[in-house]
Amino acid sequence: MNKTELIDAVAESTGISKKDVGAVIDGMFAEVSANVAKGNKVTIPGMLSFDQVERKARKGFNPQTGEAIQIPASKAIKISAGAKLKAAAKG
Repeated sequence: MNKTELIDAVAESTGISKKDVGAVIDGMFAEVSANVAKGNKVTIPGMLSFDQVERKARKGFNPQTGEAIQIPASKAIKISAGAKLKAAAKG
């Protein structure tokens, strides 16, 4: 399911216009992005959680040459499924 299909499905099941549903979804992800960028954890109980994690600098290897390289420290996003989402996936 892509974003357009999601908007269509939510609009149909709620009776809210597609334009309003699209605005809500865009606003939700804008807020999730802004808060995670600040280092805040965002949790939707039972469904998803978004968190910023720090990756330490580490040693890696160039797969073409086998040469050792230093990979710098970085930040990444961790997305975890909640209990309700996991249960729905199991069927």
